[in-house]
Amino acid sequence: MAFYRVSPFRYGSLSSLIPYVSSPSSLSPPVRTFTLSASISTPHPSPPSLLTASPKASDRWRPMCLYYTQGKCTKMDDPTHLETFNHNCSRELQVNAANFQHLQSQHLDFFLVLDLEGKIEILEFPVLMINAKTMDVVDLFHRFVRPSEMSEQRINEYIEGKYGKLGVDRVWHDTSIPFKEVIQQFEAWLTQHHLWTKEMGGRLDQAAFVTCGNWDLKTKVPQQCKVSKMKLPPYFMEWINLKDVYLNFYKRRATGMMTMMKELQIPLLGSHHLGIDDTKNIARVLQRMLADGALLQITARRNADSPENVEFLFKNRIR
Repeated sequence: MAFYRVSPFRYGSLSSLIPYVSSPSSLSPPVRTFTLSASISTPHPSPPSLLTASPKASDRWRPMCLYYTQGKCTKMDDPTHLETFNHNCSRELQVNAANFQHLQSQHLDFFLVLDLEGKIEILEFPVLMINAKTMDVVDLFHRFVRPSEMSEQRINEYIEGKYGKLGVDRVWHDTSIPFKEVIQQFEAWLTQHHLWTKEMGGRLDQAAFVTCGNWDLKTKVPQQCKVSKMKLPPYFMEWINLKDVYLNFYKRRATGMMTMMKELQIPLLGSHHLGIDDTKNIARVLQRMLADGALLQITARRNADSPENVEFLFKNRIR
């Protein structure tokens, strides 16, 4: 039984695949040094060497176990599996905030970086919890989501088209659950980290979602809630659109994640449009902006009486 995933050091090419196998082999990509760097003019550019520590000689890139990210890995006692697959969601996002001179005191304690996948219905729901003061990854919530209003044949076609080319269609079928269950588990995760309780009125406590655009929380989550016949959770009432913060901080327009990464010369890791990988890459952009001295503020907020109405709080914003 084998399935495949694109090497994270490839830039848009699907010509070479690394197998995920139930009995992992020793095949692995070559060791590569990963740094974040910049050549554009920024308010306070951070030296690339300070953003990540150089890997040890014995360190090497390993594909993320996508069963583990959803709490469903059954091989945590298998040394070969642990040697072959990464089980540390912060591995590619390690920084040392003590090295940065331009860090601003943020109004929030945590940023919840979110990047949904799925145009018809949500297929993937990944959230990275970032400490606003240290820029460290605190935890990851990741679930594949099973559509509720599609036939089995349509789901199979949909997943083959979406995830088959990335080689993760098998793990999607093995682990996906309905959106209602995802939200229930997500709320338990928020509660575990003391970020949310129903008694507080449902709003997040000293935390905010960070997205690359308004689509995820302005459009897709409300649509999915209607399809799943559930109310819009109150913690989705406001968010930070990183593109708007980027525009106002760097004084240049970025239309998406790939543009921001290109301008900041941050190499792409993982597979673009695999939600967990996009979330990590957006988090790397966020870390870079924090290191350069950006102050993150809420950019969009729903009207409490009419949640369908959204107020955009930045005059200068990406439209």
